[in-house]
Amino acid sequence: MAKRIRRLGLLLAALAMLLVVSGCGKSVADSDALARAKRTDKIVWGVKADTRLFGLMNTKTGQIQGFEVDMAKALTKQILGKSGKAELTQVTSDTRVPMLKAGNVDAVIGTMSITPERQKQLNFSHSYFSAGQSLLVPKGSKIKSVKDLKKGTTVIGVQGSNSVDNVKKAAPDARVLQLTDYSQAFTALKSHQGAALTTDNGILYGMSQQDPNYVVVGGTFTKEPYGIAMNKGQTNMTRAMNKALATLQKNGTYERLLKKWFSDVPGFDIKEVQP
Repeated sequence: MAKRIRRLGLLLAALAMLLVVSGCGKSVADSDALARAKRTDKIVWGVKADTRLFGLMNTKTGQIQGFEVDMAKALTKQILGKSGKAELTQVTSDTRVPMLKAGNVDAVIGTMSITPERQKQLNFSHSYFSAGQSLLVPKGSKIKSVKDLKKGTTVIGVQGSNSVDNVKKAAPDARVLQLTDYSQAFTALKSHQGAALTTDNGILYGMSQQDPNYVVVGGTFTKEPYGIAMNKGQTNMTRAMNKALATLQKNGTYERLLKKWFSDVPGFDIKEVQP
């Protein structure tokens, strides 16, 4: 009996040691994302589901649709081959970085500007969309540009987006109301909680297309190059993304998808957003 107990104790000790060793290994977030994608034949993408034209949930089908969703699918096929699958996970401006850092997604293609601050903790692909920050206002508004955001004016933004910091610098006297996502932000503008909504022009044109009573004004007051974000140190996946992106631009897929989603948007110039 004593010998049996001793063996059980040794077995439990060995199991505990195995758990410690495995815990010291690389986390999912730090392991090679490209190797994992090739092994599982899929790339897990973080995409927006609240941003018309880029990534928006179709309530009838339950599917997320948009330019970035189509790009994610095309990039997956380019990297993994015809059998490769793009698994879509919904992210917001506030959750996309934490989800990348935790290893919940392999890459994020979600209206994410390449900034020096973000590059400290993330890898980025080359830019695939040259956006710029602007303003959305009701038709007939006295606000024509960021210079009109005076003291006492409330401008609406979205948590986790650099547009909030940008507008604070451009219009320091204005009050900024931060909301969780673009759907909430647009609803707040419609209910007169703010005089203007600010974010990148492509996103705002999508809202204007949804409701023509709201217009994009003032041109752009920042440059916002969008890139595909991956966790810091994912060199192999970053190289694969850049190679695939270059191929899609060369073979015409990229321009075809741009035209599919943006050619019918009033006032939007496709040539201006191509890197």
